[in-house]
Amino acid sequence: MLSSTLLSVTTFVYAFASLFYIGGWVFKLPRLGPWGSWVARGGLLLNTVGIGLRWVESYRLGFGHAPLSNMYESLIFFAWVIIAIHLIVEWRYRDYTIGAFVTPLAFLAIAYASLSPDISDRIRPLMPALKSNWLIAHVFTCFVGYAAFAISFGVSIMFLIKGETQGGKQKGAPENGGILAKLPSAAVLEELIHQMVLFGFLFLSIGIITGSVWANSAWGRYWGWDPKETWSLITWLVYAGLLHARYAGWFRGRGIAWFSLVGFAAVMFTYFGVNLLPGLHSYGAKG
Repeated sequence: MLSSTLLSVTTFVYAFASLFYIGGWVFKLPRLGPWGSWVARGGLLLNTVGIGLRWVESYRLGFGHAPLSNMYESLIFFAWVIIAIHLIVEWRYRDYTIGAFVTPLAFLAIAYASLSPDISDRIRPLMPALKSNWLIAHVFTCFVGYAAFAISFGVSIMFLIKGETQGGKQKGAPENGGILAKLPSAAVLEELIHQMVLFGFLFLSIGIITGSVWANSAWGRYWGWDPKETWSLITWLVYAGLLHARYAGWFRGRGIAWFSLVGFAAVMFTYFGVNLLPGLHSYGAKG
């Protein structure tokens, strides 16, 4: 299929974007950052076209549906949303070092989809329960939330590497303008973690709500404690706890960054780990 070929090419484009971003930061070559940004934009365009072609190809096969129904398609879309949100954040903050910590996450997602022998790129008809207009709303909102959490994860790593601000100086940051000094200030990073978590939390909440409505129309109940539903709730509670802790002043700085890492671990288990458990939401490896 043409879409699969195009998306495989996108994998390598994201790899080059990651190399440009990381190289620009590590080797202190500012010109590589904008190159990484343009390559990432090119990858996003290819990713968009690939998703669109896969949608068209499904109609040509006689069972057209949005390409959001299995592990391969979800990973492709996950990578797309990570890059899309990252480019907006990059434009907003005018900082290319963020790409060194975020773009590799999109690369790993699409590489796993395109290169893993355990994941099939075949387009298959939807099972009856998935034939609903709620499919797009539910999966779209959930993965926008997941992508925002992925970016908060990357920024949290940046914060922990950089260190906390004490007395106007960065703890652990070199005075001679080393690579840590190239990272945004701790205050900017903490605020960005908060913004991405809040953004992701809102979309995850909408995703859970739309999923409940979809479940009621498909199975006659809003909530059934399926493993995916249970871990989605756990993830929601972790990030709700993070936001509450920050607003209440219980955690700042490193505490919020570590909280964000725990939250993303919950996201990854919700996404991948529950596939090891029986349930209605499991993405089969070959599915």
